[in-house]
Amino acid sequence: QVQLVESGGGLVQPGGSLRLSCATSGMIFSFNAMGWYRQAPGKERELVAKITSGGITNYADSVKGRFTISRDNGKNTVYLQMENLKPEDTAVYYCNRSPIKMEWWGKGTLVTVSS
Repeated sequence: QVQLVESGGGLVQPGGSLRLSCATSGMIFSFNAMGWYRQAPGKERELVAKITSGGITNYADSVKGRFTISRDNGKNTVYLQMENLKPEDTAVYYCNRSPIKMEWWGKGTLVTVSS
């Protein structure tokens, strides 16, 4: 059974930084492209960043230059380093493979950017 557990969210002021982690189990992590997704209140879930099994990354225009996705295949973990956070980054952040597997969604981690 695949489990994805996100952590690292919290309350941060505009301009601040956070590092999210997603620990995975029950899957061959190194074979899968992984993504970070977010869902803001009243909005649909969107892809923020993705990383292929070979380490190639891609970002949504709204976070390009501020967010960095990375992976540690030895730890079966994917990370999202977020810099220069803005109030519009407030959302619940989730990880999943890319493309998604519906049954893999975890509980997510809440990021709130506010002064």
